Amino acid sequence: MPKMISYQGEAGSYSHQACREAHPDFEPLPCETFESAVAAVRRGDAQLGMIGVENSTYGRVAPVHSLLPTSGLHIVGEAFVRVHINLLAIPGTKLADIKRARSMSILLGQCREFLQANNLDTLNWSDNAAAARDVAALGDPSEAALASELAGEIYGLEVVARHIEDQGNNTTRFLVMSGTPDLSRRGDDGMITSLVFRVRNIPAALYKAMGGFATNGVNMTKLESYMVGGHFTATQFYAEIEGHPDDRSVQLALEELEYFTDHLDILGVYPADPRRHKA
Repeated sequence: MPKMISYQGEAGSYSHQACREAHPDFEPLPCETFESAVAAVRRGDAQLGMIGVENSTYGRVAPVHSLLPTSGLHIVGEAFVRVHINLLAIPGTKLADIKRARSMSILLGQCREFLQANNLDTLNWSDNAAAARDVAALGDPSEAALASELAGEIYGLEVVARHIEDQGNNTTRFLVMSGTPDLSRRGDDGMITSLVFRVRNIPAALYKAMGGFATNGVNMTKLESYMVGGHFTATQFYAEIEGHPDDRSVQLALEELEYFTDHLDILGVYPADPRRHKA
């Protein structure tokens, strides 16, 4: 039986592309929502899950950051995918034939300059790969989709215009999730530790909690806050640091952090993707 990796989206989505690039030995399993992609790993229907967390143009995927602490899974890897947006249409279509392009609002906003320059109307769609699938079903040369080249291959569409995104470094970062942690690996490009914590209700608690990372020379690459349970006074922080919990400097920093928190949970320890510093 093949190993499976779940992802949110339709076949041909950028999440699907991430699965193929990062884990070509796994069979991708499409899921309708992030929650169902996570649940597939919890049930054992998939051994891994590929979850998109942030885009260099769009920003973070907010629902995922709320999902991670309660997912019951562990982060065991990361993957960076260069998001090339392409204008796809039925075979034989010319750019002048196209009147309207459909895709997710995120992608529509990432190639606004091209759409305006070519006077193309837009239609917001639930999923970019689903947009490609539906354009193929319509068979109308005036209709196009914004999606990956993979989506064009799957649904029999041609690339009318390639790499039309406004930003030349448009990249999405994914986290690879598993039901079991893997603390034994060491990456050639360093290690990343992801954690969530809530500071104690004392003056300057966050400032004091961060001090341990500075004094021990641990680089924090990400710190984001979000409310817990809809309460303004209950704030949880998601953080990523460079290093492994077995490193002495990280141990000391986490010990100091724990002193100023009433909740601390390590979500994952994993090798840094070599494209992390190039994205």
